[in-house]
Amino acid sequence: MLIPDRDSYLARWSRLHGGYDPRSGLWLVRAFLTLVYRVARPLAARRVSPSAVTVAGVLLTALVVPAAAAGGRWPLLGLAALALGGVADSVDGAVAVLTNRATAWGYVLDSVADRCGDVLCLVALWCLGAPGGLLVAAGCLLGLLEYTRARAAGAGFGEIGVVTVGERPTRMILTGVGVVGAGLLPGLASVAAVIAAAGTVAVCAVGCGQLGSTVRRTLVGSPPPSVPSPGESPAIEPSPDTSAAGPAER
Repeated sequence: MLIPDRDSYLARWSRLHGGYDPRSGLWLVRAFLTLVYRVARPLAARRVSPSAVTVAGVLLTALVVPAAAAGGRWPLLGLAALALGGVADSVDGAVAVLTNRATAWGYVLDSVADRCGDVLCLVALWCLGAPGGLLVAAGCLLGLLEYTRARAAGAGFGEIGVVTVGERPTRMILTGVGVVGAGLLPGLASVAAVIAAAGTVAVCAVGCGQLGSTVRRTLVGSPPPSVPSPGESPAIEPSPDTSAAGPAER
């Protein structure tokens, strides 16, 4: 089959991502997407299923857990697992775009795979010695960040309305820092894991604030979606606080 060239791929990618054009945007984004295109091109030519690439990405990311659990220098291999899984996470979408096989199911599967990857990263940090309470906090905050984005998208908020400091690539980099630190200094593996977990908590907390502020500013005057999710009612803006302090900012 005829595979589109890089510029055609970037144009298609732009249409599927809220109109953000990487050809005129940040050079780093353009460079990364070019790398992804070059990896995805031969897969697309062979008609490899995008879903198969998505599943492969999760399986590659999963290798970080046994690497972390093995201790010693083994966690260093976890960095390779994270890198390969991260690339596969973008290549699946590129394959779908290049072969005109982008579907709503693929969108859902990719999101589920991302959350599986998030859990695997937290489990790896737990294997390295990070306390469970800190990891639960990290999981709750990253879940809140992603849930807010998903619900905002359902309410009409653009997919690339804001890029926060708590995005998944940042979280994977922090996990990578943890596994590399543990592998280079096995005696301080738990310290490296705590630093990575605490960093995840911090960036997700800030990311929630960034996203929440932008979503509120964008949607505060918009009507709620016409069809709410099962079991949920449309959100209604509460009446202003009429106390002496004046209306409360939300």
